[in-house]
Amino acid sequence: MSIYGVIGWPVKHSLSPAMHNAAFKELGIEAEYKLFEVRPEELEYFILNRKDVAGFNITVPHKIKAREILEKKHEAPVKHTQFNVMLTGAVNTVKRTVNTLEYQNTDVLGFQTALKEDLKFDADNKNALVIGCGGAGRAVIAALSNIGINKMYVCEINKAQVDSAKEYFSKLSQDWQAILKKKIEYISSEQLPEKINECQLLVNASPVGMKEGGLGVVDKKILHKDLYVYDVVYNRETELIRDAKLLGLRCAGGLSMLLYQGAHAFEFWTGKIAPIKVMKKALKQALS
Repeated sequence: MSIYGVIGWPVKHSLSPAMHNAAFKELGIEAEYKLFEVRPEELEYFILNRKDVAGFNITVPHKIKAREILEKKHEAPVKHTQFNVMLTGAVNTVKRTVNTLEYQNTDVLGFQTALKEDLKFDADNKNALVIGCGGAGRAVIAALSNIGINKMYVCEINKAQVDSAKEYFSKLSQDWQAILKKKIEYISSEQLPEKINECQLLVNASPVGMKEGGLGVVDKKILHKDLYVYDVVYNRETELIRDAKLLGLRCAGGLSMLLYQGAHAFEFWTGKIAPIKVMKKALKQALS
């Protein structure tokens, strides 16, 4: 039996085993997906030496360090995965083959698929407002850059996160620095009402909304009728999504991003088409 899993610290909260084990069962694949709690000091050993694990996802706090470890030993296998890893600075999916480790960032692919399948959003010549530029925010920025968004306004109240993102992007090639400088404008919270009017897409890529009873990530008064709304939070229906629904806006929560990144990882590992409906049902059951 092949073993797959997710590594993180902590990782007990992950819903990934539910959807992947349901997919293996549906397709009759002799495999099991497990949780692996890996401390930061154990990360390099696990990645390079746990040959009993055929493939694994990587979650907080290991995605950036994992990329550094992998890039010292192996090159990303194909162009689009190189792009996603390069632009985010993070790896979340690894496949072990006979001679090498292949890796990519399926968070980027998952968000792109969610925009297409759930929101029916066409990014061409559109503007987006992204709340948050941590790990999820970088995946969103990479995804939007990849599908032709015109302009991204990025709002992040954590200065350290902004500085970290700017520092990382400054290390990219001069061509990509020029592209991102043109596409990205960092804004303050006070600028939200003004800038959102220029946008057709609002993405919450911050943790705001994860807890019941909290405030919405933006005041519902600034949402407008031409806005598409996506919230990466998946454990509950956030205030942002509730406000968007009340206004009749096209909107979606983060469960679809989780689902599609998992589906892309499943296909990367197995070479088989992921049973999306089965995986989605398993995720919803795990959440209930």
